[in-house]
Amino acid sequence: MARINLLPWREERRAALQKQFLVVLAGMAVFGALLVFLGDRYVSALIEHQNGRNSYLQQHIAELNRQVAEIRELEKRRAELLERMEIIQGLQGKRPVIVRIFDEAVRTMPDGAYFLDMTRSGENINVSGKAESNNRVSSLMRKLDSSLWFKDPNLTSVKAAPDFGEQGSQFQLSFKITSPDAEAAEAAAAKEK
Repeated sequence: MARINLLPWREERRAALQKQFLVVLAGMAVFGALLVFLGDRYVSALIEHQNGRNSYLQQHIAELNRQVAEIRELEKRRAELLERMEIIQGLQGKRPVIVRIFDEAVRTMPDGAYFLDMTRSGENINVSGKAESNNRVSSLMRKLDSSLWFKDPNLTSVKAAPDFGEQGSQFQLSFKITSPDAEAAEAAAAKEK
């Protein structure tokens, strides 16, 4: 029988397979590294793109915030101007009222009576004065009550004033200012109820 030595062939085959395995292993490692590198580049590109979008949005949000602040400032100025206009219109509308008050005060004053002091606080007027008699004070109260510009007369005190005559009186009273238009509106509202 012939003896064949297969060991060198097996060793050569084993060496070739090991070399092929190492080449495939190195190729796979390079392919894996390339895949990881490409995946990293792709993810980095996505992050960079999203960061760019975020930056764009932040710039526009900052611009919109600036515009909103400007709009709020303009609205604040507008409200201040409207408030000023209302105050000015109110003052212009009430400017002739003081003239009407003094005119009506003169019309309601009976002969033999006069005011010493007249003060206004809001819609209330407080008056102190002197009259020849209590009848003159009563006449004044009736005229104030029937006036279109005054309402709710209230006599606070009546004292004797001998320096103004035998029946002289010193009085203090208060009444409220009203507008004939306001009275008409109140009367119409009362009729509707």
